[in-house]
Amino acid sequence: RAVIKYFYLKGLTPKEIKKEMDSTLGTSSPSYSTVKQWVSEFKKGRVSTSDGPRSGRPVEVTTPDMIEKIHQIVLGDRRLKVREIAETCKMSYERVQHILHQHLHMEKLCARWVPRLLTVDQKLIRKNISTANLSLYKRNPSEFLRRFVTVDETWVHHYTPETKEQSKQWIGPGEPTPKKAKTIFSANKVMATVFW
Repeated sequence: RAVIKYFYLKGLTPKEIKKEMDSTLGTSSPSYSTVKQWVSEFKKGRVSTSDGPRSGRPVEVTTPDMIEKIHQIVLGDRRLKVREIAETCKMSYERVQHILHQHLHMEKLCARWVPRLLTVDQKLIRKNISTANLSLYKRNPSEFLRRFVTVDETWVHHYTPETKEQSKQWIGPGEPTPKKAKTIFSANKVMATVFW
């Protein structure tokens, strides 16, 4: 646009401007209709080569306050859908999605299935038992394996797990993938007895 304006001020016609630009820019030069349109604008007294204001939602919607508000909403409930956030903030779906991905760098991931979510104490007990058994094995491997028989009984519940879609959560950059154990019991269960 600035080049077209320069050639127009030099007194060239749209055809001459198009020819000059083709000789320099080749296939990258603008079309003749574009050159003609801008020459017409400059003849009418237009000075600026920038885009004029357009109708529609202003860019001011994406403000630091709004970004922070959306961030707090997501941290309050990481399973919210983009549409729900958009309705809460009275914003468009696309604008909320843009803020989540481009400004907050968040993505929605499915939780990873794990057999059980153990507490710190439960993990410590398992570690201590394993360490004790390992030291017994190192003392006398053949005797340890010959006599090491144990049994455990547990109730095994039939579960109604969430789908992967239901388990999706918003996570920020650097945060680990969410985990979840099967926690929804049904009325049915069986007794499992395990020897090893």
